[in-house]
Amino acid sequence: MKKILAFDIGGTKIAYAIIDENGNFTNEIIKVTTPKTSAGIYDLLETVIKGLEDRIDGIAIATAGAINNENNKIISHVGNLPEKYNELDFLSLSTKPILLENDANAAGWAEFKMGAAKGTKNAVILTLGTGVGSGIIVDGKLLKGKSGSAGEMHVRFGFGQERKCTCGLWDCLETYVSGNALTTDAKLYMSTDATSYDVIRGLKDNNQKAQAAFEHWQSCLENALVMVGNLFDPEVIVLSGSMAQFVEYEKLNNQVNKDILTQPLVLKLAKFENNAGMLGAALLLLEKL
Repeated sequence: MKKILAFDIGGTKIAYAIIDENGNFTNEIIKVTTPKTSAGIYDLLETVIKGLEDRIDGIAIATAGAINNENNKIISHVGNLPEKYNELDFLSLSTKPILLENDANAAGWAEFKMGAAKGTKNAVILTLGTGVGSGIIVDGKLLKGKSGSAGEMHVRFGFGQERKCTCGLWDCLETYVSGNALTTDAKLYMSTDATSYDVIRGLKDNNQKAQAAFEHWQSCLENALVMVGNLFDPEVIVLSGSMAQFVEYEKLNNQVNKDILTQPLVLKLAKFENNAGMLGAALLLLEKL
């Protein structure tokens, strides 16, 4: 049975594990702090790979940033990782097959193959975390675009220059429906020092200001889901990430289906969470072996 050493590289941590062709994690998932330099990240990966190379058939890496269609190079700036991280030569880490994929795309593929979107042909997976990521499945294939950058959710969601996005533009979708967006709403509806955590705590205490902040955030999410539904006509939209657990699924599902112009869709919570990137990247590589 083929086995893949899978990594998920983020700005604060790197997780890795060995995954077999049935999608099973064959050992404990190990998490380490992301080194502060690109050279440090490379050295860490190299050390881990050398220690496990005789037990695996390939290496799959889920990472922030856009990945080219050959799955071997980062083709965008990656703001939350060290300088020159996007210039690393990942293929030189091993003579075994190596595959790179954007972390949201990889997570989307995991949900499509084995999770909440299994059994569909058209699905969108939205990751609602600090920002917003997406994996888009069209006719059973991961939508990558001409260069590998398709699915970036930095679309203009407002035009008043009210919310500055980390990408440098104003009013991108993630400034309205991410965890950071809920913090913005918390400051608007509660107090200037409130955060998303205060909103969530307030919901449990029936705090009216917290409820107002959350309802505004969720109404923005509803508009985003209608947009995604109209653009891609998916069978299912799967929500993952730290904010996904707080969504009122039945309420939002009904409202979205009232407003979309396409055929009805189903809104679901993701099956996989923090491990989805590793799993999806491993499954993608297994299909190529």
